[in-house]
Amino acid sequence: MKIAIYQMDIVPADPVANREKVKNWVEEVMAAESPDMLVLPEMWTTAYTLPDLHTLAETEKKETAQWLASLAKTYDVNIIGGSIATMENEKIYNRALVFDRVGNCIHQYDKMHLVPMLDEHLYLAGGKEKAAIFTVDGIKIGVIICYDLRFPELSRQLALAGAEIIVIVAEWPEARKDHWRILQRARAIENQCFIVAANRVGTYNDVQFCGRSTVVSPWGEEIAEGSMEKEETIIVTIDSTQVRSVRNQVPVFQSRRPNLYE
Repeated sequence: MKIAIYQMDIVPADPVANREKVKNWVEEVMAAESPDMLVLPEMWTTAYTLPDLHTLAETEKKETAQWLASLAKTYDVNIIGGSIATMENEKIYNRALVFDRVGNCIHQYDKMHLVPMLDEHLYLAGGKEKAAIFTVDGIKIGVIICYDLRFPELSRQLALAGAEIIVIVAEWPEARKDHWRILQRARAIENQCFIVAANRVGTYNDVQFCGRSTVVSPWGEEIAEGSMEKEETIIVTIDSTQVRSVRNQVPVFQSRRPNLYE
């Protein structure tokens, strides 16, 4: 599977401008690379404009979702549409959306772990549904969002369900860049799966984001990594059979003794 990650800067509070940026990127990357899957970062339509999300969040009209579906169908490409602030039943969720090649929304996930350092709980509702896997071009994939990376139970749940790739969409800050890199490798090694991470660059509200969108192999090796501050495309081709190979070499899942862990 050939994957293209968009490590983008985000125009704060301007979904129209950000959709135009993504549209231009999709046109360029599809013409140049013809990837099988596109990956966008967290909250890419609005950035972390938390106090303003009540007026900026996606509503029941699902304008951005329909727009992403149209892009997927037009370009015959799978899209992991990062995450989007989405209003539902008067609550705002940080919601990841996934579209297949014909524009069907095949998966959604609401970020379950809200960041206390950002007072996210004052503006967002945490997801209530368990994370689950979906299948794209025969490969089993799970999606988590930013702060979720810090909770190994969540990634392990996806791996036990069969995930061969765990995708992380994020707005991770430069101040915690070492955690970003180390935790990705840890999740890859302990779950023996690929990690595909899309992070933003730029600054907002005096916070600098660390970029470094990354792909890590099931063996814990960094296959690709973006720069710290440049908007760019990270292209990588992965072979999902490596997951089975690594799990056969070190049979962690057969060695587990969950009845003794509680």
